[in-house]
Amino acid sequence: MNNPSEPTPRISRREFLLRAGAAGALIAGSAAGGLAMWQRRHFVPGFQEKQGLHLPSYSLTPDKLLPEMAIAHGAEHEKVIRAAIGALGGMGRFISKGDVVVIKPNVAFDRPPALAATTHPDALRAVARLVLEAGAAKVLVADNPINSPAGCYLKSGLLAVANELHLDLLYPETNSFSPIQMDGEILRHWSFFDAPFKRATKVIGLAPCKDHNLCHASMTMKNWYGLLGGRRNQFHQHIHSIVSDFALMMKPTLVVLDGMNVLMKNGPTGGRLSDVKKMGTVVAGTDMVAVDSYGYTHLLERDIAELTYIHKANDRGLGNMNWKQTRYKEVQA
Repeated sequence: MNNPSEPTPRISRREFLLRAGAAGALIAGSAAGGLAMWQRRHFVPGFQEKQGLHLPSYSLTPDKLLPEMAIAHGAEHEKVIRAAIGALGGMGRFISKGDVVVIKPNVAFDRPPALAATTHPDALRAVARLVLEAGAAKVLVADNPINSPAGCYLKSGLLAVANELHLDLLYPETNSFSPIQMDGEILRHWSFFDAPFKRATKVIGLAPCKDHNLCHASMTMKNWYGLLGGRRNQFHQHIHSIVSDFALMMKPTLVVLDGMNVLMKNGPTGGRLSDVKKMGTVVAGTDMVAVDSYGYTHLLERDIAELTYIHKANDRGLGNMNWKQTRYKEVQA
């Protein structure tokens, strides 16, 4: 310990610079370590690492002689879905012999079909049959439910359909996920349920049309939310941006919006039969933005001006929210 009465030892300019540099490096290292730890625990748009898988496009070259969207009305799922796909040119337009097809339903909750909170089993049966009739070698059904996957597939009735038609139902296991990379408005680098897509040659989105308490509506674009892993509730504060990002993330072969029975309020989970309205309509197409625009205005019967994610996707050139400007066909089953 220095004697206070003794003069303080002087250090050379070189030693001073060396000590200052070491201190600066220590501070910088601590800050970087703290930032890295903070980033692992928090979602910050733009800070995600630039690495991960890139999904290929599963969409087909547009056929200017055939409709982009079909609207079918009727009383039975099977007949209405067949009429909608038929109006597009038939499932053979989309599926070839030997294809491995992923069907992505919405089975987020352990709800029975009558509550219209999940993809209806009759809708899955009708779409899967058409895919198999078109010559698909295998049909994979995949989602990452919020509630217990086993319970969701059982209670929704989708497990019974998968067993009936010998579909491969894929449950989200720990090793089923990989980081995805994309240049979305919000979605840059995140855990993604990629196991089904390692084999897929075609992808079909099959979604119920329903109310959603955060983003107003859950339809074909919002349906892809079920492929994310991790703590995806962190996206809730940016819900409209993330839903519009899904139109960039996933380029499906075909989407089908089931509006036979529509959950008009208390979505996305529902819970009361009185919240469900029979609409007897199915919309199918190659443009998710157009399909969802029709669903919001004609099935949920709401003003499209309030659906922010549709406008975002439209403005980014990811689809056409003015569905009447697309090539569409309306039929009766």
